[in-house]
Amino acid sequence: MKRGPTGHVRPSRRWFGMPLLTLLVMAIAWAALSPTGASRAATDDDTEVAMRLANLLRAARSVISNNQALINDPDVGDKGLTGDKVLADAILIYEAQTGEDPRDADPASREGQLLQAQMDAILAVMAENQPSINAPGIGFKGFIPAVFARLVNENFNAAVGDLAMAKVTAPPELVRNRKARPDDWEKTVIAEDFLAPGWERGMAFSEIVDVEGRDAFRILVPEYYGASCLSCHGEPAGEVDVTGYPKEGGKEGDLGAAISITLFK
Repeated sequence: MKRGPTGHVRPSRRWFGMPLLTLLVMAIAWAALSPTGASRAATDDDTEVAMRLANLLRAARSVISNNQALINDPDVGDKGLTGDKVLADAILIYEAQTGEDPRDADPASREGQLLQAQMDAILAVMAENQPSINAPGIGFKGFIPAVFARLVNENFNAAVGDLAMAKVTAPPELVRNRKARPDDWEKTVIAEDFLAPGWERGMAFSEIVDVEGRDAFRILVPEYYGASCLSCHGEPAGEVDVTGYPKEGGKEGDLGAAISITLFK
């Protein structure tokens, strides 16, 4: 692996390249990064497990994004967008990009347990939100990719909080939901690395840190605004978007979010 200028490791060639995040068509970026230089070294397994969780979340979120017009169609009642449907489509995306099926992971392994918990969370969130998604006569439902991802992460964390945590955060000034506010570690990585002029686009940051007295592998994966993101997050700044929030004035290619995965040692 090749170390970057800040001592953090660049993605290997087989995973290189993370395209722009869009709201309507998510381009799924797949990166398996070696751990960064730290006093307590992470393992390749830590990185691979964390990135598989991040990538499966992205795949499922892209399914929600690709179905936004259907979700918000007031003339269609039952959308057929069940948990089984969303998970099946997410697995197809994940498998097409990685050549792997998350269901094939050893169920007794840490990876298998965490991936299963994430898949269970996807099923649970979709089941809980069927009444809203299928409500006739209502247009915008508020069930957007960001909301879906937050709910999946909350369900996942409740199930495996002693093993791992997942979160989607953003630079502080872009956070719309208080639950998504970056913690001190995430805030530092965003400010000092992701927003640094020399940071390689799409490169994640990972290291071993102390989390409430426990050693934990943490990885933060940057995500960028795509053209279709700008309908809610673009210009003019301050104009209220369809979700009821003022637009941030962002531009295509700006850092818009980051997926944060924590694996306890």
